[in-house]
Amino acid sequence: MMDKKLLNILVCPESKAPLKMSKDGNELICKASGLAYPIRDDIPVLLVDEARQLSEEK
Repeated sequence: MMDKKLLNILVCPESKAPLKMSKDGNELICKASGLAYPIRDDIPVLLVDEARQLSEEK
């Protein structure tokens, strides 16, 4: 589980918008850029190349 203080300072590298934790806790979501960044071994991978594009219905 990620520390809430860390989550409060992290931003999307693409849009610079705040990130939100996904419901399952496996990704950080940026609604502004429409990207979901994976969390591997409790470490957020904030690389645009590693991010997943969110579907339109979310």
